[in-house]
Amino acid sequence: MKTHLAARLQRGAELVAAAMFAALFGAFLIQIFTRYVLNNPTAWTQELTLVLYIWVVFWTCAFILHERDHISFDLISSSLPPRGRRVLAIASTALVVVAFGIALAPSFDYVSFMRITRTPVLRIPFDVVYSIFIIFLVAVIAAGLLRLARLFGPHWAEEVVPAKPEETGSLL
Repeated sequence: MKTHLAARLQRGAELVAAAMFAALFGAFLIQIFTRYVLNNPTAWTQELTLVLYIWVVFWTCAFILHERDHISFDLISSSLPPRGRRVLAIASTALVVVAFGIALAPSFDYVSFMRITRTPVLRIPFDVVYSIFIIFLVAVIAAGLLRLARLFGPHWAEEVVPAKPEETGSLL
């Protein structure tokens, strides 16, 4: 059950992603037009498209996609009873939180170091370009910690992905 604030934040994240994708697509169309119609390609559109692509991918993964939206190989987990799936979910989520937690400090150091260089055309500092990766790491860690809290909570069964279609009431 989503709170009103969570639903508004989710909607805001979706609007930001849509705006970035629209800008990416617009720059892509300008690139096609200048390259193939005017026969005079522009460099800024290619660079902007690449930067926006990086941001759209990591923004979407950080704030829009959820655990159940990802493709997973569940041969082992689907053969387990609900409590076994819970243990596996706790272990896998904890592993992701720990791994991303370990990666956070060195990634932050590297992204901070990248402020000394800029993109060739638009002159955007590379720490700005790659700062979305730090945001992504923090978001994944936070989501993992929240998931662990739910898995250890009284309603943990709602967090465990059902193994069989009859457990979900769906055939898909």
